[in-house]
Amino acid sequence: METIRLIVAIAVKNIWSVYQLDVKSAFLNGELEEEVYVNQPPGFEIKGKEEYVYKLDKALYGLKQAPRVWNKKIDSFLVQQGFLKCVTEHEIYCRNTTNKLIVCLYVDDMIVTGNN
Repeated sequence: METIRLIVAIAVKNIWSVYQLDVKSAFLNGELEEEVYVNQPPGFEIKGKEEYVYKLDKALYGLKQAPRVWNKKIDSFLVQQGFLKCVTEHEIYCRNTTNKLIVCLYVDDMIVTGNN
């Protein structure tokens, strides 16, 4: 909560707009690094092959790995876009160019503020 208060205080002081974003399919965007297999979902079993399992290529909601692979993907994207990760608050990313931007990331929710 203190981090969110700080971001909002910075935005108010500089008269910046604040945007809250919720990434609806965030966990579906993370590529798994390990092999994960799941049973066929009820109602979608293949006749005669009910004991078969599916190998996942991407994360699904409910997997223990899903938040981690999503965070790794968004982290690499933001760093590639020129953002620097805060050393003490790992959920804060800043880009200090002519267009200053601050992104506060919490799982699949973000708060974004900046001068443009």
